[in-house]
Amino acid sequence: VFISPLSVSMALGMTANGAAGSTLEAMMNTLGFSGLDLFAMNSSYRGIIDLLGDLDPGTTFAIANSIWYREGRTFRREFLDTCATYFDAVVRELDFGSEGAVDTINAWVEEKTRGKIDEILEPPISGDVVMYLINAIYFLGDWTYEFDPDLTSEAPFHLPDGSAVACDMMQQPGEEEECAYMYYSDVAFQAVDLPYGCGFYSMTVLLPRPGVDIDSLIGNCTAENWDAWTESFAEKPGRIYLPKFEIEYDLLMNDVLTALGMGVAFDPAAADFTGMREEGNLWISRVIHKTYVKVDEEGTEAAAATAVEMVESASDSFVMRVDRPFVFAVREKHSGTILFIGRIADPTA
Repeated sequence: VFISPLSVSMALGMTANGAAGSTLEAMMNTLGFSGLDLFAMNSSYRGIIDLLGDLDPGTTFAIANSIWYREGRTFRREFLDTCATYFDAVVRELDFGSEGAVDTINAWVEEKTRGKIDEILEPPISGDVVMYLINAIYFLGDWTYEFDPDLTSEAPFHLPDGSAVACDMMQQPGEEEECAYMYYSDVAFQAVDLPYGCGFYSMTVLLPRPGVDIDSLIGNCTAENWDAWTESFAEKPGRIYLPKFEIEYDLLMNDVLTALGMGVAFDPAAADFTGMREEGNLWISRVIHKTYVKVDEEGTEAAAATAVEMVESASDSFVMRVDRPFVFAVREKHSGTILFIGRIADPTA
């Protein structure tokens, strides 16, 4: 699992500017802005964009936002201007029915993530989709203290089921040396901070103690505990062994965000996005999240993209998206005879 909370939050922050009523309240609560107004929320995002842009000359960080809407549709100018002002969002009208529409959006994501995420959407675009709100993030940081490639060697990595696989294990420094690191430990885990560039960014690694389940550590990773742990870091000499890895990850975030309290935004009958256009009839169909990360002796390269897909529906129609486990039957209607019946939990199985 590898996600970018900032990317997800930024894409949904733009979207929240088009929400109203209980939908806006639910989205603000989920994003951590409970009790604040849209101006305060937007100012927070504006501040993050301004802060992170040129914070550390020893690293590369880029963040970009865009809005793509179906040709011929109109949306509130105030909504579009707000996203442009506070999120630096590029706003583009696009013929979603054209063959090159998906390629155009994917090309923007690929450019902003330096080629690390080349596809956020798959063709074709459904006829009821009227808007995509997209965030892209790219990070490249060299370790402040790089790992020596000559010290990297094959070593076992122990899996949850008790088995082990071989991986390339980096080491810093050598066997007979120790370096000073920002370090914290308790009975449940060890933690270390590995800085990038001039030290404004770092990788914080949390390692459960032997016999401590990683899910229990994750369960204790509340905002309060995280702050307490990171504030308790102190300089201590030691050695680090860290595996090299390179992964891609993707996640449809509808269920996650529903569990976090903004399910109303996914409900065609209840969602209120009249802040985007006066007649409403809009709801979030999908929140698509994709990430990439590479960790090696030189440092870390990471990218993320989040797309919020907005769908419109007529007031006298319904939408049924069969995108979760379902039951189906083949039957003869006159006699009521069921010829076949089944449950599909994974249509690709």
